[in-house]
Amino acid sequence: MNALLYVLVVLIWGTTWIALKWQLGPVPISLSIAYRFGLAALVLFAWLAWRRQLVLPRGRALTWVLAQGLCLFCLNFVCFLNASQTLASGLVAVVFSSAALWNALLARLVHGRAIAPQVLAGGALGLTGLVLLFWPEITAQHAGTGTLVGLGWALGGTLCFSTGNLLSAALQGQGLKPVQTNAWGMAVGTSLLVGYALAAGVPWAFDVSTRYVGALLYLAIPGSVIGFTAYLTLVGRLGPERAAYSTVLFPVVALNVSAWVEGYVWTAPALIGLVLVMAGNVLVFRKQKSPAASDASPTAPSPRPPARA
Repeated sequence: MNALLYVLVVLIWGTTWIALKWQLGPVPISLSIAYRFGLAALVLFAWLAWRRQLVLPRGRALTWVLAQGLCLFCLNFVCFLNASQTLASGLVAVVFSSAALWNALLARLVHGRAIAPQVLAGGALGLTGLVLLFWPEITAQHAGTGTLVGLGWALGGTLCFSTGNLLSAALQGQGLKPVQTNAWGMAVGTSLLVGYALAAGVPWAFDVSTRYVGALLYLAIPGSVIGFTAYLTLVGRLGPERAAYSTVLFPVVALNVSAWVEGYVWTAPALIGLVLVMAGNVLVFRKQKSPAASDASPTAPSPRPPARA
C-alpha cells in the first residue's frame, strides 16, 4: 500500500508544477489558490458526509488544523506561484525536493530528535546541487535579481510545506485522518485567501480559457484531493522525514515536463546539480546500522534500526 501511495504522489505532484505555471495570468494569485482549495474542500466534505465521517476537530486539534490550513493550503502556494513567475516550473520542483532536509531540521527543533550525520551530509550535497542547477540562470545576463527572488519564494514555500507535515503528523497522532484534516485545512486556507483578497481590494476575476480551467481541475482533484491525502497518509505511517523521500523523484518528472512544455534546456552543471540534489536526499534516508545489528548472528533476528532524524 505504501508503494502505491508513493507512486501516486510522485506522478501527480511531479506534474502539478506545470499546472501551477499555467494558472499565472489575469487571475490574481490569491484567487487562483482559493479556487483550487475551495473546490477541493467541497469534494472532500461531500466524500466525508457520504461516508458519515465528517467531524469537527476540537481543542488543540482545531488549533493545529488552523495552522495546517495556513501553512499547507495558503502560504505554501502563495510562495510557489510567486516563485513560478521567474523560475521554470521544474526548478521550483527541485527546490521543493529539499523538503526532506527541512523536515529533519524541524523535527530536531520541535521534537528534539537528533540529526544523524548523513542528514547533514545529504543537506550539504543538496545545497551544492541547487547552486549548480541555478547557476546558468544566476549567471545569465537576463536573470538578475529575479532568479534569486524566485529562489527565495520557493524556499519559503518549502519551509511552509515542511511545517504542515509536522502538523499533520501531530493531528494523525490525535486519531484524525488526513482526509478529515485536509478538508477543514483547505476550507481554512480558502477562507484566509478570500479574506485577504477582500481586505486588499484584489479585483475579482476568473479565466474561462481551457488551459486555466483544465489546470484548476487538475490541481484541485488529483493534485489536492488525491495527492495531499496520499502524501499525508504516508506522513502518518512513516513519519515526516521518511515520507518526504517521495520528493526525491519530483525533479525527474517535473524537469522533463518543463523541458517538453516550457523549453527548459539541460546543461552540464544542471545535470550534475540534479544528481547531487537527488543523492543528497537519498543520503538523508540512508539506514544506519545499529551496533547490535552488526554483531547479531546470521540466524538471530536482527533488531529494528533506530529511528532516523
